[in-house]
Amino acid sequence: MTDTRYLVHGVFWDGPAPVPAPGPGQPGGGLPVMRLQDPDGTLTELALDAGTRLGFRLAANGKHCLGRHVVHGPADRDHVLCPARAAATKGSQCERCFVLDDSRLIHDFHRGGRVPPGLRAYLMQPHWLYVATFANGASKVGTVSHPRKWNRLAEQGAVVARYVARAEDGRVVRILEDMVTRDTGLPQQVRAAAKAAALVAPAAAVELDAVNGRLAGVVRTLLAGAGGEGFEVVDERWVRPELSANACAPAARHAYPHDLGTGTHGFRVDSLSGSIALAALDGSELEFVVNLGQLKARMIELGDHGSDVPAVQETLF
Repeated sequence: MTDTRYLVHGVFWDGPAPVPAPGPGQPGGGLPVMRLQDPDGTLTELALDAGTRLGFRLAANGKHCLGRHVVHGPADRDHVLCPARAAATKGSQCERCFVLDDSRLIHDFHRGGRVPPGLRAYLMQPHWLYVATFANGASKVGTVSHPRKWNRLAEQGAVVARYVARAEDGRVVRILEDMVTRDTGLPQQVRAAAKAAALVAPAAAVELDAVNGRLAGVVRTLLAGAGGEGFEVVDERWVRPELSANACAPAARHAYPHDLGTGTHGFRVDSLSGSIALAALDGSELEFVVNLGQLKARMIELGDHGSDVPAVQETLF
């Protein structure tokens, strides 16, 4: 038990990309962490492996600013803490940190937007275009820099994904992304709440793979006929983390019934897809889907806490 207040920065999959197991689409390794900021600004990492017991209580109301990033190059950036320790008003940032954050400039770079030299160096490295499918079949097109090729999809909680193009830089890949959305209707975002709801009743793996394969094929055909320079069409599967396998498998489970923005909570993490946990509560044999992403920018105290078991029963078939 501790009375140290930690500011939650979120769940990150920063480990090395796994080596694909034999056979197409087999899950691989790589472990996630919950990143926590203590009162003096030090960042620590809490491993979220299978069997991790996570107990905490909310130590303050509302959300607090997580600071901003200054990008110096392809793999070099600084995290600057919020000097005012202000309340979050723009997602997980205060107004000042939001305006000064280099990352927000990424989205207009391919439309001629000006960016500082460090961010330009980051954007001018190779990038990948992918199609990701989630547990209910919802799919999106997205982009990722080469060093984050595997980790980005792990953090997003994809169930199946395929890379469809390799671009020479971040400008080209975002032009391709916008073209795909315009010409195929594939969105560039799937809401976190929808991902969590989908994991309560995931579709069968073969169905999700078929959906993803079909959409990736449509996108590759579009790209192949688009012409232009600065990219090549590819057909490569993303390797899903081993820790995500149980969360993505069809099974009887329930949505976590408690508000993570208040009160005390405690459970055992059995599996994790992105920042969404498949968890077991003390005194219950049921499985619950807990969206740990809801803790981002909130203040917690770790301790030997537990969640109340709700009055639910297994669905009868």
